[in-house]
Amino acid sequence: MEENKQSAEAPQEQGAELRPIPEQEPNRLVEFLLNVLRGAAIGIAFIIPGFSGGSVAAILGIYEKLVGSVADLFKHFKSSILFLLPILLGMILGIAALIFPIQWGLQNFPIPTVSLFVGLALGGLPSVTEKVKGGRPKWTHIIACIVPLAVAASLCFLPLAGEVDLLHQNFGGYLLLILIGAVGACALVVPGISGSMLLLIFGYYNPLVQLLTGHLLMGQDVGVSLLVFLCTGIGVVGGFFGISVLMKYLLKKFPRGTYFAIIGFIIGSIPAVYTSVVRESGTMLMSNPWYFVVAALLLLVGIALSLCLVCFAKKKSDNS
Repeated sequence: MEENKQSAEAPQEQGAELRPIPEQEPNRLVEFLLNVLRGAAIGIAFIIPGFSGGSVAAILGIYEKLVGSVADLFKHFKSSILFLLPILLGMILGIAALIFPIQWGLQNFPIPTVSLFVGLALGGLPSVTEKVKGGRPKWTHIIACIVPLAVAASLCFLPLAGEVDLLHQNFGGYLLLILIGAVGACALVVPGISGSMLLLIFGYYNPLVQLLTGHLLMGQDVGVSLLVFLCTGIGVVGGFFGISVLMKYLLKKFPRGTYFAIIGFIIGSIPAVYTSVVRESGTMLMSNPWYFVVAALLLLVGIALSLCLVCFAKKKSDNS
């Protein structure tokens, strides 16, 4: 009797052991906060002349999802908004919290300040190069990397245009603002292309900043200022969605070649970062050798920090 009782209980115990363990739902609050931090990093990239928010998104591993959410905003509205909202919030918080410290660093110690962020970009490259693994690259992949690299690097050799008078424009000038806004939207989507640097080259960066801080916020020429930013905003929104749709198509049809192009853009943008900082701040090479020692140390610190983040993210992904 006891043996039969034990044998009858055994399958029940065995079945209890084989019962599947329910999967734990992802912590939505943790994911929300992580996206806020990612958005803050993207926002900070907009403050640094020559840096691109798209590069940061690619390094953080959210580029495809970011582009897809923007391109499918009206198709999958709820899921897109839930992903984009914390990133947008993080961008606003990042810019608001660090714009003055970063501007102070760029004005007083531009090369060391930029070197820290260049190190962060270099250290994060393995997370992007991971996307192009899978055999020897084709000659089309090599071209896809070299051409964007050359385009991004050539930006630092373009002469600066004269600054535009935004307060006294004709109808054609306002139409041109829409086009300029669309070009500036490249920084939001295309990695390695800095919208602030493009605006600087075309002569619109400083006038737009001065119009915002010196006129609109001070209550002067409010009507003209709002019209200028309205036209620029229309261009930015239109270009943002248009380029997102294009990048989503390229990532779907030519994923490996597109990531080779992204790598080229990121690497080619590095000399443009230093050049744009020198142009904007007017700071040339310093005679004090410690200036460059600090810059080199901050470059290494940035690389080390970024590599640690990449390794941590990879380990977390492997465990999940």
